[in-house]
Amino acid sequence: MPPVVDKDKCKKCSKCVDICTEDVYFGTPKGGFPAITYPEACWYCNCCVSECPEGAIRLRIPLNMQLAHK
Repeated sequence: MPPVVDKDKCKKCSKCVDICTEDVYFGTPKGGFPAITYPEACWYCNCCVSECPEGAIRLRIPLNMQLAHK
């Protein structure tokens, strides 16, 4: 399950794009809305969530990973 970006809260700062080590947001232009290009590459590391100054990103952790994520 890919990260979810709230279009109303997102200020298009591209911090999530810069911090993601797995290039989930590959191809997003600077100053553009973050496009989730490779959702299957997400490791649920929470970097994009913690880096977002507006709190516009949230992760949907798959059920089989919820215990490991806690």
